[in-house]
Amino acid sequence: MAAIKDRLKTDLVAALKAHDDARKSTVRMALAAIANEEVAGKSARELSEAEEQSVLAREVSKRKDSAEAYTAGNRPELAEKELSEAVILSDYLPQQLSEDEIAAIVGEELDAATASLGAKPTIRQMGLVMKAVTQRIAGRGDGKTAAALVRAALA
Repeated sequence: MAAIKDRLKTDLVAALKAHDDARKSTVRMALAAIANEEVAGKSARELSEAEEQSVLAREVSKRKDSAEAYTAGNRPELAEKELSEAVILSDYLPQQLSEDEIAAIVGEELDAATASLGAKPTIRQMGLVMKAVTQRIAGRGDGKTAAALVRAALA
């Protein structure tokens, strides 16, 4: 069993004992998401730690998107709940990269792509750059931010 799932189970017991309803429901949701991912596909399997981080990062992203939708729909109490869940889930993920750090990685990968292609990549070659950037920021940075920075650099 991977370390994140063990930590989630330990934290669930602690939240149950402490009667912390917000943490309890969020941790249960995270364990359910990991369990669903384990049984998805043709056969059940145990996730690696990187795959568990990916599942949790996806859940954090869902919470942030929901919070934006609730804010736009004039439901601040629901947006606040979603954001608090995102904060709890973020505790299980590695330290996130700042936008400046992502921009530096984008710059390095653009330079590498320019060197390999012999010319600056065009917007049609964005996928080439994004593939390299995504591999470097996997689990530590926001893909939307990276895509926006790459698109701006190529435009």
